[in-house]
Amino acid sequence: MMSATLLSVSNLNKSFGAVTIADDISFDIYEGEVVGIIGPNGAGKTTLFGMLAGTVGADSGTIKFGGSNISSTPTYVRAQMGMGRTYQIPRPFTHMTVADNMRVASMFAGGLEPAECGDWVKQVLEFTGLTSQKDMLAGKLSLLGRKRHELARALATRPSLLLVDEVAAGLTDAEVDEFIALIRKVRDSGITVVWIEHVMKTMLSATDRLLAIAGGKIIASGKPQDVIETKEVRRVYLGA
Repeated sequence: MMSATLLSVSNLNKSFGAVTIADDISFDIYEGEVVGIIGPNGAGKTTLFGMLAGTVGADSGTIKFGGSNISSTPTYVRAQMGMGRTYQIPRPFTHMTVADNMRVASMFAGGLEPAECGDWVKQVLEFTGLTSQKDMLAGKLSLLGRKRHELARALATRPSLLLVDEVAAGLTDAEVDEFIALIRKVRDSGITVVWIEHVMKTMLSATDRLLAIAGGKIIASGKPQDVIETKEVRRVYLGA
């Protein structure tokens, strides 16, 4: 039995001048999935995330989240509705501690009162393996630590859908494997994940389903191994 649709994108279009970023893109995301979105550099993956999160306006098309049309809904309201997001380059408040960054996220996007934050932040710190670094200034974290913290801040907002933007860049293979295990933990906790990534190997082992984007269009969709073996995806990635 298919899970309920959590996110539905219909006929999404976006151009910057003469450059088309999204050309009539449509897809659905179902509850409990980890869905990967792949594409070469410049394919528009991050812009697509911006449109989903509300930081980039679409030229036309519809985005529904939890059955509600959010196409013109402000970013902060989408966050309060349960849409969390990480950024490729982590953006913490560097002068604040790891835990205080998460408290801010839990209050302003997660809807918690100050008195409620402590226990929740403690849970998320333990979940993401950051308990020992909770009192460290966020700006002092290692690259892997910053990426874990970026994920932790998004989880602190209590999302039902988590948008993960290219975390593999700059990490070793062992660190990427750690992150894949953490994303699976997120999914197992009941949070649906959409993960965009340029490193295809990461997506093969991390996701339940892949969408491949090139030229502003979805060129393939399905099981990860099936998608990377399609002629169009091989042409875009390998020139084959």
